[in-house]
Amino acid sequence: MVAGENLHGREFEEVLATVFESAEELLLVDPTAEAVRALTAVTTAAADPPSVRMLADSRLLKEVMDDFVVASNAADHVDAGTLSIRTGGTGSTNALVVTEGAVWALVSVGDRVAALGTDESEFVDAVRETYGAQWDPASAFDLRTPPLSTVRETLGEEIGQDVRADFDAALDALDEARDAASEFDEVTLTLLVAAHNDVLLYDISKWGEDVGIASKATFSRTKTTLEEEGLIRTEKVPIDVGRPRLRLKLNEDRFDEVTPAELAAVTLNHSA
Repeated sequence: MVAGENLHGREFEEVLATVFESAEELLLVDPTAEAVRALTAVTTAAADPPSVRMLADSRLLKEVMDDFVVASNAADHVDAGTLSIRTGGTGSTNALVVTEGAVWALVSVGDRVAALGTDESEFVDAVRETYGAQWDPASAFDLRTPPLSTVRETLGEEIGQDVRADFDAALDALDEARDAASEFDEVTLTLLVAAHNDVLLYDISKWGEDVGIASKATFSRTKTTLEEEGLIRTEKVPIDVGRPRLRLKLNEDRFDEVTPAELAAVTLNHSA
């Protein structure tokens, strides 16, 4: 790739992946929701991503980070020190990608996207200085979502490797089935996977609260909703002291074939 040349593609992921090939540092300024999702996806896919900073509108970030997959992957990158996210108004009229030696304006028209670039040194220096000055006082964005790697690791360790395998497979199926605009409820997915593996409600809700997905109360309310809709059922399990605990089970009369892909489909339909 020639620094500053115009780039074209079907998706922002294509354009950003090309920029990643030669950049050591990258600043994304005033991105659209689509560009935020693309940056997170490309950073996740890259074997050796550059150091990435993102300066964006707080309301847009809150909306995009409602998506568990985007937010949990972003949290992984923040945790690894690869990604920094700050909020604030930039005054930019375009979403910009800024590297050490080039600037691109991201443009989307219909089903095509482009990055219109320049490597003219005085202009690049002026852009870096302008947005560097805006970056320094900007507030860090609080993701409030646990890193996906932590979710997966602790799910396997504390609940079971079979549960983790189902969770990973269902999450992959969800990512393939939904479009960028559709959302899903990660608590619903977790409970369906837990029910598929006959996990105790107490165990999965305690894990979910400890790892930062949602509170025990949220897990309990969602369980009640799924039970009322006939998707899951519970069985009482006596314990030595205290009230019996509830074992989660799928209501298999509601499932054609219990696979991670079907659990993903049910999750999407439930969240619609």
